[in-house]
Amino acid sequence: MNLSNYFWYFKSALTPKFCDEVIKYALQQQDSIARTGGFDKKELSKEDIKNIQRKRRSDLVWLNDTWIYKEIHPFVHEANRNAGWNFEWDRSESCQFTKYKQGQYYDWHCDSWDKPYQRKNKNDPDNGKIRKLSMTCQLTDGSEYSGGELEFDFRQYEPHAREESKHLRKATEILPKGSIIVFPSFLWHRVKPITRGTRYSLVLWHLGYPFK
Repeated sequence: MNLSNYFWYFKSALTPKFCDEVIKYALQQQDSIARTGGFDKKELSKEDIKNIQRKRRSDLVWLNDTWIYKEIHPFVHEANRNAGWNFEWDRSESCQFTKYKQGQYYDWHCDSWDKPYQRKNKNDPDNGKIRKLSMTCQLTDGSEYSGGELEFDFRQYEPHAREESKHLRKATEILPKGSIIVFPSFLWHRVKPITRGTRYSLVLWHLGYPFK
């Protein structure tokens, strides 16, 4: 899908107080090792962890609190409208509070899959839906860490025409604390390794029925 806007951002949209409250609250919860698709079973073997960490190394906490959604949803609606996507979505998944410490990263991936969610319970509100919009909120100011850049690869080009200056894009606009970026979930992106400090972010995916 070719797009006029590959992402939409809001610089310093959320207050430092809100960001600090999310960080404080999340750090009081039990964290877990970040997983990738195919490793969602309850118990991970040493080999599973090794395979996951080839692509992703970070720790996370899942949050489902109304006060967080209430702050973020207006920006997602606005981005969806202003960017011209106008994707139909009606539900958000759990918020993923992610901790990237020195040496941690998340290599190239996209957030959506090739099939909609198939839940055993057909009445599950996620059943039959796909991830349409992804959102990342910068909870830590960019001055507090090095590395950890959110980077996009638009990949809407013929292989022989690849130009990294055009197709590889660092989202430097969201380095200030409280900044938000929204993008289609099928967009390829990565978080580069942290070289100093810790980066806290909040990630959220928004669901709807498949594109028609």
